[in-house]
Amino acid sequence: MLSRAFQRLADLFPMPSLRVQRLLAFLVILSQAGISVTGAVVRVTASGLGCPTWPQCFPGSFVPTAVAEVPVVHQVVEFSNRMLTFVVSLAAAAIVLAVTRARRRREVQVYAWLMPGGTVLQAVIGGITVRTGLLWWTVAVHLLASMLMVWLATLLWAKVGEPDEGIDTVQVPKPLRLLTALSGLALTGTLIAGTLVTGAGPHAGDKSVEKPVERLQVEIVTLVHLHAELLVAYLALLVGLACGLAAVGMNKTIRNRLVLVIALVCSQALVGIVQYFTHVPAALVAVHVGGAAACTAATAALWAAMRTRETLPTSAPAPVDKAAA
Repeated sequence: MLSRAFQRLADLFPMPSLRVQRLLAFLVILSQAGISVTGAVVRVTASGLGCPTWPQCFPGSFVPTAVAEVPVVHQVVEFSNRMLTFVVSLAAAAIVLAVTRARRRREVQVYAWLMPGGTVLQAVIGGITVRTGLLWWTVAVHLLASMLMVWLATLLWAKVGEPDEGIDTVQVPKPLRLLTALSGLALTGTLIAGTLVTGAGPHAGDKSVEKPVERLQVEIVTLVHLHAELLVAYLALLVGLACGLAAVGMNKTIRNRLVLVIALVCSQALVGIVQYFTHVPAALVAVHVGGAAACTAATAALWAAMRTRETLPTSAPAPVDKAAA
């Protein structure tokens, strides 16, 4: 009953073209990645408790108010980040309405509905982070959830671009798809290690002397080396994947996305090296988080390109599964 009611609501809007649907899906990726970067800005400017309560900014007020204990700049930075949640929510709602109005296949609609659902979950995690005084592990979970949303949003973008009436087509042999999945696991490990570095690093999100933020009590150099070694493993798997794909052949889409992923990972490595030797300047933290989101999106796009839906001419023979070749 609810689904039929929502479909009638969606039918009140104009029919979105495929181009519009893909644009909205891309905006979802940008919004999910963007809010992770602004979250990093909140942390490095020590504005994490600029609004010390949640969902209100201050007790009795949803907006910043004059409080001597909290500098105005910190209030503005934290409150602005919270307001971006509405942009993320708007993008998520728009893609849900678009694919529902266009009566896209169930797979696309499921991915679309994950966007508003994930946004609500992120808001809850953000509230827990504030209420627990920016505990390092809550900040880590918050960032990892953002990266997961970037991954899912990228898959949504890929699925939206595929024809509903298409046939599932495997583009590369199964061992290479498994290698791609393994590189995704290496990326996950790299992201987790990166959050541990942040948890032990100098940017706690707040500089209060009375209530110092609890930090991860592990030698940061050890965590930096762990993070770097996992990044090397991630890059090595991608190089191995490139060699395998070059040997069996790949289409233009896979080649372009593979080159992009490798370029982004190398750029991230360079940023990380500069961060290490310049004692983690605040600006580079935001750049590094943005790069992490870009690597996540590019890896997800590469993964999606390896199994697609293709429209075949009615007279064409059945597709050949390259994994069996």
